[in-house]
Amino acid sequence: MKYYFHMSSSFDPWQNLAVDEYFQNTMRGDFVVLYLYVNQNAVIIGKNQNAWKECNLDSMSRDEIKLVRRMTGGGAVFHDTGNLNFSFHANEKNYNLERQIRTILTAVQELGIQAEFTGRNDITVEGKKFSGNAFGIKKDNHLHHGTLLIDTDMTRLVNYLNVSEQKIRSKGIDSVRSRVCNLKDYNPQMTVNDMVTALKKAFEMQYGEADEFVFPEDAEGKINELYQRHTSWEWRLGSAMQFDYETEHRFPWGGVELQLSVKNGCINNVEIYTDALDTDLPAVIKDALLGSRFHSVDMSERLRKYSCSQQICDVADYILSLNL
Repeated sequence: MKYYFHMSSSFDPWQNLAVDEYFQNTMRGDFVVLYLYVNQNAVIIGKNQNAWKECNLDSMSRDEIKLVRRMTGGGAVFHDTGNLNFSFHANEKNYNLERQIRTILTAVQELGIQAEFTGRNDITVEGKKFSGNAFGIKKDNHLHHGTLLIDTDMTRLVNYLNVSEQKIRSKGIDSVRSRVCNLKDYNPQMTVNDMVTALKKAFEMQYGEADEFVFPEDAEGKINELYQRHTSWEWRLGSAMQFDYETEHRFPWGGVELQLSVKNGCINNVEIYTDALDTDLPAVIKDALLGSRFHSVDMSERLRKYSCSQQICDVADYILSLNL
């Protein structure tokens, strides 16, 4: 059994996310990795989100803010150097969400702050979120990564994200800033380096002594390939589809935006954007709806035949309620 720790020296979000994906793609055997990194001036969106709608792209371009699409689900966040990012990588046998969250909570407690894990993917203090979490699986490798807002600029957070009023209403809040906080609000002396030290200590308390991860000789080439994809327009933005019908709805587990192209009364193209944590959800919806008549009953029935998951049933109920 091997435990590894790595703190990135880069502030480039595309580089840091490429390394994150490298760990998930290449790690083998019995292991747990804690990988930490800081991104400078970036908006990070979930794998299946619509960047054109979620982000204020004009403001981002003006202020030289990088757009980054991660390989996990969830929503959009702004990163600056006041935010520390963490990633746990582990094989299936050693992946333990409770233990990983306990590592984060122990580190925060070490710095004098009492926090808790709440909702579907948030870590909060006094009801305010300072950490969002997302998850992924590739073969036997499990990924759990997230943010730790320490001293991030909340004004810039609002400038670059277009949070829908529907999403805000569904959480019973008035604005983005009302539900997030910096840990520095509760410990004014805290720095990002303090949190790095506390996390390494908490990680070793939970797991045992951790070695610094040493990248093999072929890592640079593999990471560079991933970097090229992360920087590409195709991955970050893609092509905007022409569609005939669009609808969106917020469910308890996340928002879904559905765009349909219809020809001769049948659906011939589908685009789905979502901040749901299940990264496979769009593909399931798309496969079910392609070829369906543009009719609520037909669409709803095809979804239910394709999958019996609660999320798909919720989408089917919503489409049925539209009376198309």
